[in-house]
Parts: sequence; structure tokens; C-alpha cells
Amino acid sequence: MALPPTKLPLREIPGDYGLPFIGPIKDRFDYFYQQGEVEFFKSRMLKHNSTVFRCNMPPGPFIASNSGVICVNDAVSFRILFDNSKVEKKDVFVGTFMPTTAFTGGYRTCAYLDTSEHTHEVLKSFYISMIAKKHREVMPLFRGTLSDMFSGIESEISEKGKCYFNDQSDKMAFEFVFRLLTGKKSSDAGIGNRGPRMFDLWLLLQLGPLVKLDLKFVPNFLQDLVLRTFPLPFFPSKGGYDKLYKAFNDNSEVILDEAESVGLRRDEACHNLVFLAGFNAYGGMKTTFPALIKWVAAAGKDVHRRLAEEIRSTVNRHGQSSITLAAMEEMSLTKSVVYEALRMEPPVPYQYATARDDLIIRSHEHSFKVKKGEVLFGYQPLAVKDPVIFSNPEEFVADRFVGDGEKLLEYLYWSNGREIDSPAAGNKQCPAKDLVVLLCRMIVVEFFMRYDTLEVVTGRVGLVSSVTFTSLTKKSA
Repeated sequence: MALPPTKLPLREIPGDYGLPFIGPIKDRFDYFYQQGEVEFFKSRMLKHNSTVFRCNMPPGPFIASNSGVICVNDAVSFRILFDNSKVEKKDVFVGTFMPTTAFTGGYRTCAYLDTSEHTHEVLKSFYISMIAKKHREVMPLFRGTLSDMFSGIESEISEKGKCYFNDQSDKMAFEFVFRLLTGKKSSDAGIGNRGPRMFDLWLLLQLGPLVKLDLKFVPNFLQDLVLRTFPLPFFPSKGGYDKLYKAFNDNSEVILDEAESVGLRRDEACHNLVFLAGFNAYGGMKTTFPALIKWVAAAGKDVHRRLAEEIRSTVNRHGQSSITLAAMEEMSLTKSVVYEALRMEPPVPYQYATARDDLIIRSHEHSFKVKKGEVLFGYQPLAVKDPVIFSNPEEFVADRFVGDGEKLLEYLYWSNGREIDSPAAGNKQCPAKDLVVLLCRMIVVEFFMRYDTLEVVTGRVGLVSSVTFTSLTKKSA
């Protein structure tokens, strides 16, 4: 699908922000309680006959001083969020507000820095270099933690008749991340099974203003008052965070020495390392892995059969005792299934940026003027389901990215950039983009080397899909 022509009719951006204070509160209640986030955007797109429009985004008063954004919710307009020459990413990592830096040792971590800031270039280069140096450790380490996870799932199903996947996945993800970055088991560092819960509380207090908790006996207005009136404090998570910081500081000497060698202060590097481990890595896996299993399960038994055949035949053909990167590269359906899961449920659904100067953005049909300082917002689940780009956009199509379908990868934006692009010091694309794809492929491959099919029950807990295994059929002889 070609991009629209450069010259498109100019249209004033539709929509408004309503009356001060009242408008943001009304939009907030629509977003969380009256419509839900998907309908919130779709109803305004329909009302304005435009994928580009103005509205307010949560949390609003009193946490955010300015709630007004310009939504860019199609595959074309969304790309402005990646053009660092035109937009700034300073302090908009989570939205129209920024949690207190008490959560990160008093530092603005890399995620909150704009590409124009020198420290961003230093930290991002450091991240990319660190991940590259760890590449030989990734597959054997992840394979081991996956094996432990599958054993835990089987044991729980055998005992209870079902297994809540999220808990097993969180435990596996934390252990993998900790061991990859420190070279030690979390239990040997005095953290053990408490690690995931420590990070969970730390994450919740930062993201709480964006979360809707399904508490049956708590009225919406009371939940809203608690979560979205004032910033949530750091102190409930301080004890856990301090333990995590100490564990990484004591067991990541080589990494922190390298950080100092490129000009970073040791404590700043360690707080960034904890943020990378807890928010970016563990937090990302916390959303990505359950979503992957959810969509693989939903694909149905025929797709399961095809995946099993492709994976097992490829592994057998390579004749290796363990699964190799070369073998996985030949698994076209497996790769497509992973990409499709990332399209259906991007790990980070929200993207924000601020216009550096007056600029023109364009959708499929119109162009729009944006003034310097205005905040742009993209709801990614709609941008990657753009019906102009993707046929049957709401449907999980397992082989969507096979063959000529690979051309659609330029419209896959889950990593804060196009899938065909690469992370660099000068952009905001996820530094572990390729690693995330590899880990997702490994989950699918390792699963179908062990099992034929699965059945799950899914739901939603805060910002994360919940998955419960109800049936798991072992590989046929």
C-alpha cells in the first residue's frame, strides 16, 4: 500500500477540549467508565469523520496541567511520532504527566529524555552496546527459564485443573532479565520470588493514573478520586525498589564499570539499569507474553497444527540438539504469528510527542496544521488496524506477514518505530526491539516442540491481558 500523495487538502483539526477542568473530566469519564478506550476513539473518529482530532487524555486535573492532545490514529498520521526532527519526546514517555523522579533515584531516565539531550545519546548507545554483548547468552538462558515455566504450568494444571499464566510468565520474565543483566540467580542476590511483586507495585504507582481497576464494590467516582486526583507517591514501593537497586548495583559490576567509562555516573547508570530491567524489559514482557499466548490460542487448532508441523520439521531438518537462530529464520508462519500478535495487541498502546515547531501532518485524506508545543498522541491499536492498510484489520490472520505480506511490516509500530527500522542512539525506538521478537518466537517454537494445542480463558487486568490455561495437550508421539 503506497502512502497518500504529498499534497492533500488542508483541513482544520476537528474537535475541541471543552471548558477548562470540566472538559478533561468529562473526557476522562468517557474514556474509563462510559465508553472504554477503544470506543472513546472510534466514536470521535466517526463524529469528526477524521482519524486526526482534538480531545483530552487522562489523567487530567490535577495531575496533568494540560490534557489536550491531537490524536493521530491512522497508519499514516501516526508516523509523525517517529520523526525526531519534528517532534520532541521530553517527559512524555507515559503521557501528559510524568511520575516523580523519586521512582528513579532523582534522575530522568533515558525513556523520558529527548533525542536532542546529550545524555540520551550516551544512555541509548550504552543500552544497544550492552544488549549486543549479551547476544550469545540470550537463547540458552531463555530456553532454561522457559523450561522451568512450562514445568510450572504443567504442575499447576495437574494439581488444580487450570493455570493462571500471568504469574508463571512474570516469574519467568523477571528471572530471565535479572540473570541476563547480572549473571546470577535472583535467589542468590536475596530477591528470589519477591522480585516480580516489587516491580509490580513500583510500576502500578507510576501508571496508576492510567489504569482502570475492576473493583465491583468501589464506585467509579471514588476510584477516580484516588487514582487520578494527585500523583501517587513513591514511598509504598521504596523498600522494594531499594532492594532491587542494591541487587543490581552489587551484581552488575561489569556493566556499571562500562557505564562509567562512557561518562555516566555510577548511580545514574544503575537507576537507569533498574528502569530498563523493570519498566522496559520486565514491564514489556508482562504485557507481551500473555498477549502472545492469548492470540496463539485464539488462532485455533488448524493454525496450531500448521505451526507444529513447520517448527518440528524445520528443527528436524537442521538436525540440531537445540533450536537455532538459523532454524527459526526459516519458520515463516511462526514469524508471522508473532508479528500478528504484536499488531493485534501492541505492548505499549500509547505514544506521545510534542511539536518542535509549526508543522503539517497528514492522514490518508487530509493535511493538518499543528502549532509548536502542541501535544500529539497516537492510540496504536487503531493505527495498526488501519483498514486502508490491512485487510480484515480486526481479525487475527496467522499468515498475514508471509511472502508478499512482509511488505506490511513497515506499518507495524509496536516498538516505537517501524518494524523495518533499527534502534539507534538518535531515535526513540526500543533498543531491545529485535530481542523481543526473538523471545516471542522462542516461546512459540518451544511451546509447539512440547505441545500440540492449548485452550485458554482470557480477560483483562489493568493494562494487561490475563490468560488462564484450561487445557494443554502434549506433543503426540
